This record gives sequence, structure tokens and C-alpha cells, in this order.
Amino acid sequence: MAAQSKYPLPVFHFRVEWGGIRIGFSEVTGLTQEIQAIEYRDGSFPEYSSIKMPGLRKYSNITLKRGVVKSDNDFFNWLSTVKLNTIERRDLTISLLDENHEPVMTWKIQSAFPVKVEGPQLKAAGNEVAIESIELAHEGLAVENK
Repeated sequence: MAAQSKYPLPVFHFRVEWGGIRIGFSEVTGLTQEIQAIEYRDGSFPEYSSIKMPGLRKYSNITLKRGVVKSDNDFFNWLSTVKLNTIERRDLTISLLDENHEPVMTWKIQSAFPVKVEGPQLKAAGNEVAIESIELAHEGLAVENK
């Protein structure tokens, strides 16, 4: 049995699923989470500096980009479901795949909803695919690394 190589994973082979549907995207960004620091200082501390404690968890918005396809308005339709504090929320699964198309690292996004949809940049002298993007806010990000 050959030893597994310890090469880093390439970023170009991935899939995105929402609501059980696989959708092809050319780029995914914003898979970021952080813990905000809380600074505190009591007036009787002998040191002239504050202490730092872990505070709230913060998630970045996720941006998904894909080529524009005729008669596909799913991004705009989803954005138009916003009505006075109500929105259709979706859970997403973003998977980095190996050469056998199996997930090796997975990000599970909870309760995502669109906050921005951007159409393509149109250029008369351009020679690239028309790309649209959707920016999603969400309430949680779990990472599984297999």
C-alpha cells in the first residue's frame, strides 16, 4: 500500500449545493470566520493595559460567481423574496473535491440569504465570459476536513 502524499489540495475542483441542487460556480470567496476580542480593564489593575477575552463569533459574507446562462434568473428571483424582515433562507454545502470527485473538505453554511446580486461587467472590447455574482449573509459556518 502506497503512502498518501501530503501535497496541498488544489482549489479548482469544488462543488456547491443548496436545497439538494448542485450549481456550478467559477469562484467562491468569503469562507471566513473569526472571534472578536473583548477588551476589559478594571480600575484597580496594577498593569496599565487591558486584558483580552474571546467575544462574539463573526462570519464574513460569502460571494459566489458563475457564468450568465440564458433564462436563468435564480439569483434575482431569490433576492426578490425579501419582504419586510422575511427572506427565503437556504443551507449551502461547499465541498473541495479530490481526483475521484469525492469531498475532502466541506464547509456547511447555515441560513444563508442574498444581500447583493451583481450582473456582469459589459465591455465592447471584452473577450471573456459574462459573470454574475451573489453575496450571501449567513448565520453559521462549520468545517469538516476528512
